[in-house]
Amino acid sequence: MLQNVLLEREIYASEEHKMMQQMIQDFINNEVLPQTEKWEKNGMVSREIWERAGELGLLCLDMPVEYGGSGLDFTFNALLIEEFSKKGISGPGFSLHSDIVAPYLLKYGTEAQKQKYLPQMASGKMITAIGMTEPNCGSDLQALRTTAVDKGDHYLVNGQKTFITNGYMSDMAIVAVKTNPGTEKQGISLLIMESALDGFEKGVPFKKIGMKAQDTCELFFDNVKVPKENSLGNEGEGFKIMMTELARERLSVAISGIAIAEGAIEETIAYTSTRTAFKQPIAGFQNTQFKLAECATQLQIHQTFVDRCSLLLAEHKLTAESASMAKFSATDMCGKVVDECLQLFGGYGYMWEYPIAKMYADNRVARIYAGSNEIMKLLIARGMFKELFQQMKAMRKAKKQ
Repeated sequence: MLQNVLLEREIYASEEHKMMQQMIQDFINNEVLPQTEKWEKNGMVSREIWERAGELGLLCLDMPVEYGGSGLDFTFNALLIEEFSKKGISGPGFSLHSDIVAPYLLKYGTEAQKQKYLPQMASGKMITAIGMTEPNCGSDLQALRTTAVDKGDHYLVNGQKTFITNGYMSDMAIVAVKTNPGTEKQGISLLIMESALDGFEKGVPFKKIGMKAQDTCELFFDNVKVPKENSLGNEGEGFKIMMTELARERLSVAISGIAIAEGAIEETIAYTSTRTAFKQPIAGFQNTQFKLAECATQLQIHQTFVDRCSLLLAEHKLTAESASMAKFSATDMCGKVVDECLQLFGGYGYMWEYPIAKMYADNRVARIYAGSNEIMKLLIARGMFKELFQQMKAMRKAKKQ
């Protein structure tokens, strides 16, 4: 099988990793997969599965124990992402919750905010989301229009967010807003907004071409009063915070892409070994062998790089440029691998009950969210030509003066 041609991965070599892997696999096989069809029809998973994940300690794995987490490092989060992605499971939005929202709170939250939210998140009793994208702006976060007007002891928030993962089920969201709109000091800030606040409304979950069990919707804010103590980090520093933390989000997408590609190859090996054409297994044809050999090689090359990035993140050394490289290259590779694998299934590859069809539909968005792959290339180039861009910026500033 596929594991026979892949190098042994040191990233998951410890006994603790192996025990965690077995627990995750049991959870998936016994409690997640049996409910997937129901979740796809409902357009969202159940709250019970979140609480069950919390009971097993599978949420906020790298959060400190004092805040309800497991006190592990990021490689355990990566392992969870992989095991779910290999099986083509996209419904439970655990990664956004644990790998994006929780780190924001841990790094930039006050002690009161950490104590209030992180234990509830780790238990699965509070489901979270993050609100950045708006109908008029996607990757260009500086163009957002949701406003938060300072009213003394609170902000008055008005605006709209879209494509929000976990949005419909969310109990709390970290929302990017423009504070002090219309003044020279206007800037992007982050607010912790609980969905129970008056004026906080959720749209109907979107009908998507993939990720059908993952609830994604719009969020609307109509004169929502948000207490000042719900500010995350300093006012006006939201854009800087988001740019710093996006590296982890992008690496998480890359990890998922690698695992989906591995799952697709494994499914295809199994199918082509038993499906026959012209009186022999499809795997007996040289074209099938060459295509899967190419796919396995690309998987191995990308997996090695992404594993290195995961270790760097665990050591707090991952750069934005490396995360961007991992995200765009892994998701591009995954798209090509899944497409090649689906072709080998023939007509059955187009049927929804086959995992390869779901992988094909679910993975397409990976090249768009967390920053489109075109934006990733821009960020990489900026890192390569950093001094040149600084000189050009200084020249433009001098001309204006």
